[in-house]
Amino acid sequence: MRRTVDDSPATLAIREGTVTAGSQQAIAPESAASKTSAVRALSLGKHIDDRAILDEIDLDVPMGRFVALVGPNGAGKSTLLHAIATLSPATHGSLALFGQTVHRWAGAALRARIGMIGHQSMLYRDLTALENLTLFGRLYGVDAPGERAAELLEKVRLSDRAHDPPKAFSRGMVQRLSIARALMHNPDLLLADEPFAGLDVPSTRNVEALLAQLHGEGKTIILTNHEIAQSLRLSEQVVVLRGGRVVLDRPASQVDVDAVTREVMA
Repeated sequence: MRRTVDDSPATLAIREGTVTAGSQQAIAPESAASKTSAVRALSLGKHIDDRAILDEIDLDVPMGRFVALVGPNGAGKSTLLHAIATLSPATHGSLALFGQTVHRWAGAALRARIGMIGHQSMLYRDLTALENLTLFGRLYGVDAPGERAAELLEKVRLSDRAHDPPKAFSRGMVQRLSIARALMHNPDLLLADEPFAGLDVPSTRNVEALLAQLHGEGKTIILTNHEIAQSLRLSEQVVVLRGGRVVLDRPASQVDVDAVTREVMA
């Protein structure tokens, strides 16, 4: 069945906030308390009907920090990531990004500093890898999008497949291309929702290395993940969510797999 305009990745990107054409600015002046934080949430909550999906979340993520969100299914990890991405606003509490308080819907200037890798690749299956990235570069308003696309294909080790479409890629290659798509506008904050799901061991190692490289370049990264040992190895800060609440928030160096597992399974 032919894809309609409303179903296209580009349209989805605009609808969900990955691309911000026409967004309205809704940002308060910078506050001293959150000046050095990429993300600062205070008593953040998300309710659907009478159910609390997120409940009194307090979270502080300094600029340049690599944070892993772990927890059981239904703990609220993806919901929190979407709230931080300003795709699904919280129902109460406060959220500040880069020192600016978000009032329900964020504007284009703030969203331009965020990149997100979700469960959908947001790629056109029939366009080549280079065409996909160039298209999104144009939507993001990137200068010389073709050059930026080629640069990122090199970074994610897909230069030799630049003229092949994602439909011919393995799951791991699609994931790397999705990361390149999220990086087209050079965001300060990268949000990765289960980036290792469905990957084999070599692909997992490739994505791990890419995330480590991005962290080394100064990107703030928040990822959701089920693998505790992997999370501790990759991140600087581990946050455990259970029942929509933060039950542990510690430097990764100060906890071990058993301690985190006990909090996840409690």
